[in-house]
Amino acid sequence: MSNTATGMQKAAELIAQAKRSVGETTALDEAKQDLGRLLQEFERIVEILDRIEQDMQVLLSEIPMADQLRSIKGLGPIFIAAILSCAGDLRQYAHGRQLLRKASLNLAERMSGKHKGQIMLSKRGDATLRKYMYLATIVLVGTYPVFRQMHENNVQIRQMKKQQSVFKLLGKLARIINGIVGRGETFSPEKAAPTCTRAA
Repeated sequence: MSNTATGMQKAAELIAQAKRSVGETTALDEAKQDLGRLLQEFERIVEILDRIEQDMQVLLSEIPMADQLRSIKGLGPIFIAAILSCAGDLRQYAHGRQLLRKASLNLAERMSGKHKGQIMLSKRGDATLRKYMYLATIVLVGTYPVFRQMHENNVQIRQMKKQQSVFKLLGKLARIINGIVGRGETFSPEKAAPTCTRAA
């Protein structure tokens, strides 16, 4: 038998097998069952997270300074709980720079290697606090008009890169947190960015 004949025979066998398998619904039914199980697991996890957040809200209600942090609209319970659990009593910090140092968000000069002399984040403090302070700033820039306006001012007027502006605002957030806790006040957008709020 020639190679052509053998090739045609194999092709015919493949076509025949395909005709028998395409119409089968077993795989489709299994896929639906798998999807159903995934949806059930997703709903279960969402319920667990909801309960955790509710428990967190109860615990935060017992901490006076949590109410002050909550006055920064967009700073949700998860961010507040993370900041308080990592930073401890915020009244211990005399200035926002100390909170930044705790999170290793202060700037330091590289003393060796090919980046010697460059100014970079020190990254020697609490990585979890650093993560949630950064994420909180991203959320505030995206959702809170005052922070968004300050970000736009940094990028458009002061010609900062977006990432540079975010770190600038992160420092601003640290000073705001330190200020309102130290003075026993709630957050005032007018005090944080008077020019932006007047323009709005």
